[in-house]
Amino acid sequence: MLIKRLVSSFVPSSGFSSSGGPRILKTGDILRQTRTFSELDVLEYAKVSYDSNPLHFDSKCAQNAGFEAQIVHGMLVAALFPRIISSHFPGAIYVSQSLNFKLPVYIGDEIVSEVQAINIKESKKRYVTKFATKCFKNGGVLVIDGEAMAVLPTLAVEEASM
Repeated sequence: MLIKRLVSSFVPSSGFSSSGGPRILKTGDILRQTRTFSELDVLEYAKVSYDSNPLHFDSKCAQNAGFEAQIVHGMLVAALFPRIISSHFPGAIYVSQSLNFKLPVYIGDEIVSEVQAINIKESKKRYVTKFATKCFKNGGVLVIDGEAMAVLPTLAVEEASM
């Protein structure tokens, strides 16, 4: 099972109103999920992606390449971004993603992934939304940085469905 540990949170922008109605996404709002990847997660991802690079399975190979130990697939970690968006906006269409891999993620690292709404435009009763995307490990060390674009069916933020 790919979901080992997943915790979700919503951090509203300073202009957010919690007046009992539905939470509405605004520019500046941040959605977060926390996840720890296991050896099984890496194995299962390798099976479906056909990425059997030994850096993900062989500690000696990873160390010879300059890493501390075997590393988690970068795209597996980056898959947290569409997960956050789709869990809060069912029916969202993930349009694009840019990624910069800053540091490796190792099995057992706790990863905090977040998407922050940086631009929202209404178009044909849908919302084209640009997100800043970031993943952190070890309490705030940036490991992935990028931007995503998604078409949201609504701006109402649903509780994350796990």
